[in-house]
Amino acid sequence: MKNFAVFIILFCISAILGAAPIIVSKTVRDNPTIELKSSGNAALDREVRSLLNACGWFDLTNNVGDYQLKITSSPGGVRCDLDLAGAPLEAWNVKGGDVRNLAKLIVDHAIERSFSDLKVQGFCTSRIAFCAKTAPGVRNVYACDIDGKNIVQLTNFNALCVEPCWTPNGRSICYSKYGRAGIDLIETVVDGPKRSRILTAYKGINTGAAVSPNGQEIAGIFSFDHQVDLYVKGIFSRQLRRLTKDIEVEASPCWSPDGSRIAYVSEQRGGSTRIVICNRDGSQKKRLPAVGSDAVTPDWSGDDKIVYASRVNGSYTLCVFDLQSGENRRITEEPGSFESPAWAADNRQVVCKRVSGKHSDLVVVDTRTGKVRTLLSMRYELSMPAWSPCKLKGARAR
Repeated sequence: MKNFAVFIILFCISAILGAAPIIVSKTVRDNPTIELKSSGNAALDREVRSLLNACGWFDLTNNVGDYQLKITSSPGGVRCDLDLAGAPLEAWNVKGGDVRNLAKLIVDHAIERSFSDLKVQGFCTSRIAFCAKTAPGVRNVYACDIDGKNIVQLTNFNALCVEPCWTPNGRSICYSKYGRAGIDLIETVVDGPKRSRILTAYKGINTGAAVSPNGQEIAGIFSFDHQVDLYVKGIFSRQLRRLTKDIEVEASPCWSPDGSRIAYVSEQRGGSTRIVICNRDGSQKKRLPAVGSDAVTPDWSGDDKIVYASRVNGSYTLCVFDLQSGENRRITEEPGSFESPAWAADNRQVVCKRVSGKHSDLVVVDTRTGKVRTLLSMRYELSMPAWSPCKLKGARAR
């Protein structure tokens, strides 16, 4: 029978995974430069610059860049002209309300057009949810834009609200809420009138919410029969499917992009942990190799890579396992402990928690270059970030 206390330790601080050879990538790919021609609207220019700096796909320059982006006012919106090496590449109109939203749509379209051969998805319209500890025993879920602006509080409970994840439409978040009677999985609508509902409230623990790509099921960790196991439950039905039934303790499930598989953390005998992949019905379980001596909190990218945190030389670092090529590499070498990574929709940027001393920030890591930029640094302890899907675009090329 599994031990509840062991699960809480796994949930909070993770555990130990068998050591594996460390592969450190030294390849640095330079971004193309981009020059922003002033639109004559200082507020719009400021927002576009902020997002160009944050997106990680361009290096902004005041000189003549590889790309030139010119923005001019047009009836009901703005016109954008993107040149490559001085030659026209594309022109489009954008309509989208205030300057902040216009800037998101402008930069998203510039990313998608400039890197169309890589099929990169613009993600400036996405948001990042995270937990903030505002008082002893109190954590709530907040969200911000990809450059750390527009922070909003999504939950308001005098309790622990942790492990946020987004629904595929980006309109709701699901999370674990610790109450007096136990731990429940909650869904809160954050795009539109706010309302919350309980997804699962089984006896014992209900944690590790991960919504399937089709939005119909949720993977979670339940212990209603005194065993901590991985299940899949229908969101709009009572259907419940058990994926594990063993002495191990499971945690941190995430779905593959097509919804056919699930990755999760499994604690083995003796306290070691591993990341395991299985089919959505629990069959064909396979342990993934790991860099370092610990591997926890996996997240699955849209192009079939798994990012995870692993202990190396006493601190957590981020690693990426490519399921197609089998390459397993470390991507962070800067000081600090990097934890709880989550992919952006571009399959390149990862947001995570970085601990330095007694302070924790949220940072974004470029998995190609290893470059790290600070997303948020506050007086509160920040943790467990989750990157949302992208919203519908409002740009129209011509």
